[in-house]
Amino acid sequence: MNNKLSHPNALPLSRRSLLRQTLQGVAACSVGGLAFSPRAFAEDPVETNDADSSDEPAAVPSRLIFDSPQTQQWRIGMVLTTPVMCTNVIATFPVPTEWPEQKVTLVGKVIDPIVRAWEVRDLASSAKQVALQIPQVPAGARVEMTFVFNIERSRILPPTQTDDLVIPQRPARELRNYLGNSPNIDASNSIIRSASRELAAKEAENDWQRVEQIYDFVREKVEYVEGPLKNASVALRDGKGDCEEMTSLVVALCRNAKVPARMVWIPGHCYPEFYLEDGEGNGFWFPCQAAGTRQFGRMDEYRPVLQKGDRFKVPEKRQPVRYVAEYFKCDRKGKGNPDPGFVREQIEI
Repeated sequence: MNNKLSHPNALPLSRRSLLRQTLQGVAACSVGGLAFSPRAFAEDPVETNDADSSDEPAAVPSRLIFDSPQTQQWRIGMVLTTPVMCTNVIATFPVPTEWPEQKVTLVGKVIDPIVRAWEVRDLASSAKQVALQIPQVPAGARVEMTFVFNIERSRILPPTQTDDLVIPQRPARELRNYLGNSPNIDASNSIIRSASRELAAKEAENDWQRVEQIYDFVREKVEYVEGPLKNASVALRDGKGDCEEMTSLVVALCRNAKVPARMVWIPGHCYPEFYLEDGEGNGFWFPCQAAGTRQFGRMDEYRPVLQKGDRFKVPEKRQPVRYVAEYFKCDRKGKGNPDPGFVREQIEI
């Protein structure tokens, strides 16, 4: 997979806990269209596993099995160097969050005192983004804001029972974002619709098998070839695409079949997830590997989940984005270009 995920100034990548910090003595401000407020945060992840939880409903047993967890340590953030004075600096970068298969713990941080205000944004409950503001950076300065996370991730084993899983008849409101078009996922394209009708005409014993037919169709019709990012319909028409296009096509065809589906982003790779419900209306997200070894309903992967989804609204962009990438903006006072070195690297532990 070619590196389509990174900010143009990103450093090379080695391919529901929040970051928390107290902002003291900082007035709320808005710079460059991004709003910042002084907010007090606890430093460690907030756990809510109180001993007395008798009033809470019983948890629904997952259809997925989370197996053999492994822990990796990752350093994520930005190191800014600049030969000229910069003012009104705005920067954002995504950070990992927790999922059923992943636990995230903040274990260290470096925040230069010149960083006047920062906060963590929860984007549609499927991605987190750090946003920071610096009023002025002198020429020749080096400013660092990085965080170190321990990320414990488990393999996902397939469900033992699948014949009772069904496509949701009345998807909840939060699922509707995973049923329409997204950037480069042109689910309403005529080529996609035609393929969806072809698949719908096939016999299937149950809805699990119907989704599996979509999965096998994509792997049969699209050869893995790296190249520039293109729409799912173009990958199907050309019969070529990399993991992004193959994942987009699985997602687009699932959505045509009324199956909620989304992209999952990990360092250097992505794969789809689809959503089905049991007879009681309890819903579950199931992964599959569009490009690579055949894995349907399971995921033998330890690289951390960076974010899930493919249609995000971020304050710094007018249009929805496919992936929450790094962002940098400032006013220069002189000749020369500042270098916002965005960092995402695994640390040996």
